[in-house]
Order: sequence, then structure tokens, then C-alpha cells
Amino acid sequence: MAWNVFKFCTALRALGSIMIVFVFGIIGVTYYSMVVAHYGPSLFLGGFETFSAVLVLFSFHFVLVMIIWSYSSVVLTDPGGVPPNWRPLRDEEKGDADPLVSSGHGSPEVGSNHLGVPGDSPDRGIPFCWKCNQFRPPRAHHCSVCKRCILKMDHHCVWVVNCVGALNYKYFLLFLFYTFLGTTLVSISLLRVFMEFFGDGEIEETPGTLAATFITFVLNIAFALSVLGFLIMHITLVGANTTTIEAYEKKTNSKWRYDLGWKKNFEQVFGTDKWYWFIPAYSEDDLRRMPSLQGFEYPTRPDWEPPQQ
Repeated sequence: MAWNVFKFCTALRALGSIMIVFVFGIIGVTYYSMVVAHYGPSLFLGGFETFSAVLVLFSFHFVLVMIIWSYSSVVLTDPGGVPPNWRPLRDEEKGDADPLVSSGHGSPEVGSNHLGVPGDSPDRGIPFCWKCNQFRPPRAHHCSVCKRCILKMDHHCVWVVNCVGALNYKYFLLFLFYTFLGTTLVSISLLRVFMEFFGDGEIEETPGTLAATFITFVLNIAFALSVLGFLIMHITLVGANTTTIEAYEKKTNSKWRYDLGWKKNFEQVFGTDKWYWFIPAYSEDDLRRMPSLQGFEYPTRPDWEPPQQ
């Protein structure tokens, strides 16, 4: 009998709540080790010690704010769900609509009199979700944990108790980016203290401080290495304008229909406004001009042709 991992979906949701507590627990221990135990007191030593403490503490607090901001955004932002009874637009319904606003894949605002059934599809390329019993836009997939279809779903992440999809993928990437910066900064800053554990000299710290420092260093260097690999993987996915799920689909296609080149692929996730690239938010202009940021419509490469049946 095949093993069905999705029977543990309820357990995954409960685990996610524990993970949030775990994340903020790590942040708390790290803050104590960095600020209270070591670099905070160094502010009053004078000379180079004070200068280095100011530099480290400023960088640490800046990155910490960005980590919490990005993490809260990806946790609290709905990744994007398919509205009830969503269906693709028929040709006669498109009319003279702005092609940047409606490319024919569908509309998020649909009345209840259009109940999606497979035979009603004006475009056989539009997928139908049998679990939700309705059409779903291109690049949407059903999440067995959230029990609904998610727009441009990448994966369900227990660390954020949420799906990572069209509306919070950028925030997730920024969370990875700032987490890598933060854990690397902490690891380098506490390396000298960590090395003292293996020296012959006496360490003038309390057992609690020593334990917190040791745990902080080990956890941060472990997270820095693991997050780096995850970050590299997602940078590669962004460069190809694909998701973790779609990466498997691409193996059967020599040309990926959504691959528009590295620059445009990047803008599909981060927007065109450079001032917003490194914060978990989008400019009003990007939200208005780029339908892909809403998760329903995505431009395709001009030389792409659907596979022959």
C-alpha cells in the first residue's frame, strides 16, 4: 500500500505554530548573547572596542528588523487563493480590455452563476482542480495542508505556517536573504568568544552566558549554511521564472513558457521599482501595472509554442 504523506497535514499545521515560537526563541537567545552579554557592555570600554561594538550592534539591529519584518510579512500575508467559481474569460468577454490587465486567463471577480465544470472550459489549457471543483489559473496548485488552490504556489512552509505563493514569495525570499546575513554576522561576531571555549585561559562569564553563547553560535552557523543552500536554489528558480513545483514540470519541456530572460524574470517577483526591491512591499505603480504580482496572469515568451498533442 502506498504511503500517503498528506494524512499528516493536520500535524504539519500544528508543527508550524511551534516553529514560530522556535524562531522567536532563537531570536531571543541570539539577542541576549549579542547585545546583553557581549557587545552591549563593550560600548563602555572606549577606543576600538567601542567603535567595533557600535558597528556590530548597528548592523545587527538593522538586519534583525528586516528579518522580523520579512518573516511577519510572509506569515501574515495570504499567498493568494483562487476565488470561488473563478473561471477563464471567454473570447467575447475580453472585449477591448487592456492586454496588461486581462490576457485571457481569467478574472478574479466572477459571479456565482458561473459554476466551473470541466466541459465549460473555453481553453483546454486551463487546469481544473477536482478537489476544489473549480477552474484554477495557470501556475496555481492545490495545497493539501491549506486545502485550497494557491496562486503560483511554490511550497507549503512549516516555518511560516503558510503557503509560499504569488503574493508572499518576495517576502519569503527576503526572509531567507536577511536570515543569511544575520546568521553570518552573528557567527562571525561570536567566533572569537566561541574559540575561547577551547583555550587554556579562564573565561570570566557566568555558566548561563556561556551556554547561551555556545547555543547561539552553533545554531546561527548551522542556519547560515543551510539557508545559503536554500537561497541559492531559489535565486536559480527566480532567474528561470519558475517555482519549486514547476521545476519538475520543466524537465519535460525544452522551453519554459514563462522564461522571459533574467531581468524580466526578476521583475516578475520583485517589481520594477528598485527602491522596493529589498523591503517586503511593492510600489503602487508596480501593483497597478504588473498583473503578475496579483497571481492570475503571466506574460509568456514570444517564441513559445504549446506542445503538440
